[in-house]
Amino acid sequence: MFKRNIPNAITCGNLLCGCLAIVKCFEGDLVGAAYLVGIAAVLDFLDGFIARMLHVSSPIGKDLDSLADMVTFGVVPGIIMYSLIDRNLCVIDWPNDIGGKPCNNNGYDWFPYIAFIIPVFSAIRLAKFNNDKRQAESFIGLPTPANAIFLGALALIYSQMPEVAPNDGNLHYPIIGSLIFQPATLIVMTLILSFLLVAPIPLFALKFKHFKWTGNEIRFVFILWSILLLFFLQFIGIPLAILSYILFSVGNNWLFKNKNIS
Repeated sequence: MFKRNIPNAITCGNLLCGCLAIVKCFEGDLVGAAYLVGIAAVLDFLDGFIARMLHVSSPIGKDLDSLADMVTFGVVPGIIMYSLIDRNLCVIDWPNDIGGKPCNNNGYDWFPYIAFIIPVFSAIRLAKFNNDKRQAESFIGLPTPANAIFLGALALIYSQMPEVAPNDGNLHYPIIGSLIFQPATLIVMTLILSFLLVAPIPLFALKFKHFKWTGNEIRFVFILWSILLLFFLQFIGIPLAILSYILFSVGNNWLFKNKNIS
């Protein structure tokens, strides 16, 4: 009885992290929310890994996992993106706002709400996953944890760019900040990520049945590549690792002509 509930307890830890992350978002602490998403992602990996190791997988555990994921990797990233768009929503009135004058939203206050299509598509993604037998060993569409990690990384990158302050009239943003944190860019990113959640793209899963090289080549290469990205680029390496995950999967599909990745 105790052994059977160990994975479920870890899943509940994932859910708890999601709840705390929502509180952090309400408090304006997107960095804290991003770290909690990262902790939850580790727990999400461990619950499945331990369930397989202990041979205690169950339908209840699968449903509980999806419910926890909906909060942590569906609702939380939607709130994070809402906050990023809201903080950077600033329509420049050329040339009147040049010279340090504060800019205004010009009636575009509804833009941040576009971010909440992320939880909607996350729910669709999780529902499809629970009812698609093809996704027992791999994924079809971007997994919600990967999407949440991507958006959490944006919050971490944003936290290190004090120049990207909302509505301060500062037109001298760093290039990366001026590109990534433009509301239009964030909205386009929201739409693309939401599409990827339900896109019919086979993606390999980081599920190790064993730790031998044979059969896990793409997993080991991807992990090594991700470590290098994080080491040299730090927070910027996180979204690049997620993009690499998609590209590695597409490349693997093309090389082996096999959509059911083992």
